[in-house]
Amino acid sequence: MPSAGLLVIRQALPADVPTIARFVRALAEFENLAHEAVGTEADFHAAIFGAPQRAGCLIAEVAGAPAGMALYHWTFSTFLAKPGRWLEDLWIEPEYRRRGIARALFARLAADTLAEGGGRLAWNVLDWNQPAIATYDAMGAQALKEWITRRLSGEALRSLAVEAT
Repeated sequence: MPSAGLLVIRQALPADVPTIARFVRALAEFENLAHEAVGTEADFHAAIFGAPQRAGCLIAEVAGAPAGMALYHWTFSTFLAKPGRWLEDLWIEPEYRRRGIARALFARLAADTLAEGGGRLAWNVLDWNQPAIATYDAMGAQALKEWITRRLSGEALRSLAVEAT
């Protein structure tokens, strides 16, 4: 576990945008998806600090050095009639792993979600990422095996959007 005096979990600041972009690129490389990571620092700044705010980000620091992040956005559950959070990206720098930082980020996300009246915190994990799955299982997270994620993007998204015009 990280020493309480060394680990700080805080909301990202505009000055963190280069670190956030670097962490996202590192995550994309780890997931073998670097070709999909096309967001720029300006894009992240607009999403996290623009109006309207589209996303939020927590930064984990160890002894003042950026060690990880949790980038999220807000959701809404019609069944609960409550807001929630979707964790889009979690990244811990390799040299800081296995110190409880991911769990500390999740604890802060959970606390912030509840403080906002939320009822859920959700995310995806790649099926081959066994260390992450073990961490999530240890926290009590449920695998929703009956739910299949679907996505429209790129040309399929543009083609469907044409029907609305």
